[in-house]
This record gives sequence, C-alpha cells and structure tokens, in this order.
Amino acid sequence: MVSTNGAVIVIMGVSGAGKTTIGQKLEKVIKYKYLDADDFHSQSNKEKMSMGIPLTDEDRKPWLESLRDAIEEYLINKKGLVLGCSALKKQYREILRSGDPDYKSEGYKSAVNFVLLDVPAEVLIARVNKRASEGKHYMPASLLQSQLDLLNIDESEGILKVDATLSPESIVDTIREMHPFRGYFQS
Repeated sequence: MVSTNGAVIVIMGVSGAGKTTIGQKLEKVIKYKYLDADDFHSQSNKEKMSMGIPLTDEDRKPWLESLRDAIEEYLINKKGLVLGCSALKKQYREILRSGDPDYKSEGYKSAVNFVLLDVPAEVLIARVNKRASEGKHYMPASLLQSQLDLLNIDESEGILKVDATLSPESIVDTIREMHPFRGYFQS
C-alpha cells in the first residue's frame, strides 16, 4: 500500500553512489515506479561521456527538461515516482522541482524530494572502476572528479543525506524512516 497523493523521491549523487541499486530496491519496497535518468540522456550526451568529456549545462538542459516533464506527468496523475538522477547543482534540482505544478521557485517546498547518497571519494572510485571493468556503464572513472567538483548542496534546500556505504537494504530502510517519509509508505 502506498500514498495515493503522488510524490517523487530523487535518489541523487555522483556516478557510483548507488542510485540505480537503491532506486530499484525502493521501487520494490514502496511500489513506486523507478526511472533512471541515464535512460533520458541523448545519444550524443552518452557518446561525450563515454569519451571522457564532461557535459556542459547546455548539454544537460534538454535532459533535465525531459526529466521535469516525466515528474510532472507522475504528479498530475497522482502516482509515485523514484528517480535516480545525479542532480548535482542547485539549478538542476530547481528544474526538476518545477515538475511539481504547485512549486514556487526557490521555495524548496515541493512534492519532489531529494535524497543524497553520500559516499567518500575513494569508495566511489573503486565502484566506478569495477563497473567500468565489467562494461556496465558508459561513463569512465575519469569523469568522477568533474562530478564531485559540480556537486553543490545548499543546506536551505533541505536535501536528505544517507550514508551510502551502508548495505542497500539499510539505505532503503533509512530512507523510508526519514522525517518526510515516516509513515508515508506501508509494506
């Protein structure tokens, strides 16, 4: 059983933080649809990243707008959504929040909630290298530093943080028990 009001949980962080793993596990537990933002990237964005070229804000804009439109569709239809998305900069998160038809710019009160998977750089490097060696992702470890440099969290946004070195099950349990979600989802 889930809330019927619809809400969006954006599982955010840099490459290797665990967004897909946690998003897919949350989908099973809370019965919200999971979407991976990587699937919304254009082929040219994927090619740039696979060549080790960081994306520009201009590259990201159509991608973020398509994610915003997906968020809006879920909220208008009162459906819940878990979105795995890097959402590295405040301006990117603002675009995603604007998918909430009731959102007022920079008010940070929104049906779109952000949870940062917080992971030390050395753990991220190991995860990204492992994934790359297994051929499981198009983004090379060489781009990780550019993502870490872009990651900017403004405390006024109320972004929730989870220690992503914990087991996936513990991370999902922690998210379910966080203040904005406490009692919202039932197993």
